[in-house]
Amino acid sequence: MTRLARPRRRVSLAGLLTAALLATPLIALTTPAAAQPADAPAPALIPKPASQQALAGEDYSLKPWSVVGVSSNSKERRAALRIAEQLSSQLRRSTGYPLPVVLLAPGVADIKLSTNGPASLGAEGYQLRVDRKGVGVTAATPEGLYRGVTTLRQLLPAKADAKTRQAGPWRLAGTAVADSPRFGYRGAMLDVSRHFFSVAEVKRYIDLISLYKINKLHLHLADDQGWRIQVDSWPRLTTYGGSLEVGGTPGGSYSKADFAEIIRYAADHYLTVIPEIDTPGHTNAALASYAELNCNGVAPPLYTGTNVGFSSLCVAKDITYEFLDDVFREVAEQAPGDVLHLGGDEAHSTQHSDYLTFVPKAAALVTKQKKRVMGWQEIAETPLPAGSIAQYWGTDDARSQELARKAAAQGAKVVLSPANRAYLDMKYDASTPYGLDWAGLVNVEKSYSWNPSTLIPNLPESAIAGVEAPIWTETLDDLDKLEYMAFPRLAGVAELGWSQASALDWTAYKDRLGAQGSRWDVLSVNFFRAPEINWR
Repeated sequence: MTRLARPRRRVSLAGLLTAALLATPLIALTTPAAAQPADAPAPALIPKPASQQALAGEDYSLKPWSVVGVSSNSKERRAALRIAEQLSSQLRRSTGYPLPVVLLAPGVADIKLSTNGPASLGAEGYQLRVDRKGVGVTAATPEGLYRGVTTLRQLLPAKADAKTRQAGPWRLAGTAVADSPRFGYRGAMLDVSRHFFSVAEVKRYIDLISLYKINKLHLHLADDQGWRIQVDSWPRLTTYGGSLEVGGTPGGSYSKADFAEIIRYAADHYLTVIPEIDTPGHTNAALASYAELNCNGVAPPLYTGTNVGFSSLCVAKDITYEFLDDVFREVAEQAPGDVLHLGGDEAHSTQHSDYLTFVPKAAALVTKQKKRVMGWQEIAETPLPAGSIAQYWGTDDARSQELARKAAAQGAKVVLSPANRAYLDMKYDASTPYGLDWAGLVNVEKSYSWNPSTLIPNLPESAIAGVEAPIWTETLDDLDKLEYMAFPRLAGVAELGWSQASALDWTAYKDRLGAQGSRWDVLSVNFFRAPEINWR
């Protein structure tokens, strides 16, 4: 049975606090030893770790008097303590036990979180061990510790994620994990332009995507239908250009305080926000807000439909670049990450010669802000600055693949977002009640069953930065619809980005995926119960 969207909901502050803590792992509470079942195989984890071993006879149950201990150098101590407190806070909620957090002293804590691991673990690698003595997660950085704690969450029964106190048992199977990511870029894109999503709703999405080791949140902030980020030097972009959304319903925008809160919340979940201002096409909201940005000096009306390719900045006007200079500066000031996305796709109303002129000039304004340029695959038609990233959204067509190779030939990295596999707004099947199908029907198996290293012929793996799962919102006007289209497919794309190529096997994956259903139920995720998965 599939569960369709409920009426649009708003997330309460209490719910947000709970969700924030749910994005960190949990530890189990004890039941009498006689009630414990026999040792089980190593738990099914997503993404699949690089190495995982079941430890027979080494199961561990948390005691009511257990302590969470933190071992970290002074530079990283604050971040490590925050991760530990997130963990303990959720455990207090679901189990009722105190679980104090302390700086680690020998013999004091049976749950040990450490950032004093060897540098060879890398920025996101970690080691995790559960045995009869307790639980240990070791990393070389707070980010690696967070990834390990996220894995620890999946070692627990799903009810450990509940908002209210639950009955045990709370056993962790004896397990040893050594893990690190295949690709450094593992993204999820959220289109807030076609339909606007509030800060609370974006936080909810962060909670969910961070469970699967996504580390980039790409926000599509400006398009024909709405401009969603405050720019003080051009205030009508939000007051007018952000006033509507698809269908003509009220839109919205993020104040600088709003956006700062999204940045902070994402950082607490070890996600870097990548802001996108799509140019030179997909710009009707800006053109409607300021007549002088149009070649004829006449502002078009606001647009609330779903067509693409009809708008363009005026490439020949100096004010276009004055505008972008201001916009990129103010957006860069709000986003501390090292990447700014300038769009560049579907510029069908821009003359090709103008496009070839525009992109290098726009890219120079991005690098002026000390940011790396990111854009959709079409930007590879132009010279790219050092450190650029081209985002492939093709559907196995020869032209798109050639653009990816052109980007790599210039030294740019490529992020793979094939629309016929990774676009989460594509319908699962012909009966899916919303979403689009221009790139085909994308069931859960198709979304998972591709290898980033071999998708594009003659594109070297060294040129691949990673993967990203975009979700466009032409037909998704509330959080429930968004979740329905994103889950379960986002978990599979996340695994493609994290797990080693040798681990990618549909038959094994779909069995592990089935075990996520109970967790998503506890978290009230409105996921699509794909019939090919044995949900349990």
